[in-house]
Amino acid sequence: MEKITESNSLYRHLEQMSVRELLDNINAEDQKVALAVQKAIPQIEALVEQLVPKMQEGGRLFYIGAGTSGRLGILDASEIPPTFGAPPEWVVGLIAGGDRAIRNPVEFAEDSIDQAWADLSAWQPDERDTVIGIAASGTTPYVIHGLKACQERGIATGCITCNPGAPILDVADFPVLVVVGPEFVTGSSRMKAGTAQKMVLNMISTSAMIRLGRVQDNKMVDMQLSNAKLVDRGTRMIVAATGLEYERAQYLLLRYGSVRAAIQAG
Repeated sequence: MEKITESNSLYRHLEQMSVRELLDNINAEDQKVALAVQKAIPQIEALVEQLVPKMQEGGRLFYIGAGTSGRLGILDASEIPPTFGAPPEWVVGLIAGGDRAIRNPVEFAEDSIDQAWADLSAWQPDERDTVIGIAASGTTPYVIHGLKACQERGIATGCITCNPGAPILDVADFPVLVVVGPEFVTGSSRMKAGTAQKMVLNMISTSAMIRLGRVQDNKMVDMQLSNAKLVDRGTRMIVAATGLEYERAQYLLLRYGSVRAAIQAG
């Protein structure tokens, strides 16, 4: 299979470019990513439309991936509790090689055909859950066999990949294909492919959380109050919603622990 993600860069002799030329050319390639993601919106929509009802019934969202793809899944999952005040088990990111692989490569971890299901099994997944495999190339054994194991057990699967005809598409009930073209540095899928994956993950999790009621108007009313900036932001939300004085709004926020609860109390 010809992999677009491995095809030669459209640029030559990168080492001879000035810093400005490098930056301009990288930016020119990055501008193609949003347009490629736009073409995939109907696929993303189908995935989210089936995901939300399952989560309303107590289902969870799992991301599985290796290398950059796995790290992006973990990043997206880790932002759900602070942003939306959701329990950490609602969205879970798993990476080939385990937690050590978040910072350091684990040799041949992505080549395992059994480990993804073993990692998922620790969470006892069932038919209410959805598992999304993230693989720029679409050929990662860890991810492909993990999705295949889910399908065999009646668990809904999705994928995010950047290669047409990739094997991962055959084991995803709801595939998302974002064709971003060759990377600026040949084969460096942490660049355009990684950016595309990050954008799609943002779209999936954010739209799902909104549909699950974790946002009011355009505000993160359930965000965790983990620093002074967020306490101030929350206080100002309450002031805008209720007309209370700042000090009273902050008192209610700190007493009740969330913008939503403070507004209801006020």
